[in-house]
Amino acid sequence: MNYISGEILCIDKPLGWTSFDAVKRIRGAIQRRLGLKKFKVGHAGTLDPLATGVLIVCTGRATRRIDELQTGVKEYVADLRLGATTPSFDLETEIDAIFPTDHITRRSVEEVLPRFTGAIMQVPPVFSAVKVDGKRAYKFARKGHEVELKPKQLQIDEIELIEFSPESLRLRIVCGKGTYIRALARDIGQALGSGAHLTSLRRTRVGDCRIEDSMSVDQAIELISSGPVEFPEE
Repeated sequence: MNYISGEILCIDKPLGWTSFDAVKRIRGAIQRRLGLKKFKVGHAGTLDPLATGVLIVCTGRATRRIDELQTGVKEYVADLRLGATTPSFDLETEIDAIFPTDHITRRSVEEVLPRFTGAIMQVPPVFSAVKVDGKRAYKFARKGHEVELKPKQLQIDEIELIEFSPESLRLRIVCGKGTYIRALARDIGQALGSGAHLTSLRRTRVGDCRIEDSMSVDQAIELISSGPVEFPEE
């Protein structure tokens, strides 16, 4: 492995970690192995702390490819709870409203989902890193301030219904850069004449990096600590 010339690592980010947490651990392991006080490591495509799965981590000169890599098609498996909403559209905040679900059937879900494929407009969550007046929207939202975000166009290639009950859905989603699955949960709930929020999210692919080929953070650190290391030729 030549971490200075640049390596691309497919990491399975654990639940509760920020993307930066994973990068920090991997950067520290490389610094210790190479005896460096500073070293450039970055990630392509942020995952929320409540999400797990594929996180592309780039080292050294490969960090120049981050913009390219994060445009790769992404695949997720998402669990939605129907009949309840939260301000953050996921489990970060408490339920703020309850809605009926008795009218929701598998057929009604299958009729609604195609509305959200192709080029669609989506309003990002206020609990997000979208900038408003130079500040992250979540900073306003966590203080209880109202934030108005503009809809953005994005691409969703596929939505597959994996499991259904009147209270929950499991979906497989293939989409492009900038898609907020939390916001998609909100919009699907509204389209079903109810409410919904995300209860779990696992990213299974980013471009050519797939979950079955990904390492845990501990496995990556073990590889860095004991695996072969090369240095670029001067």
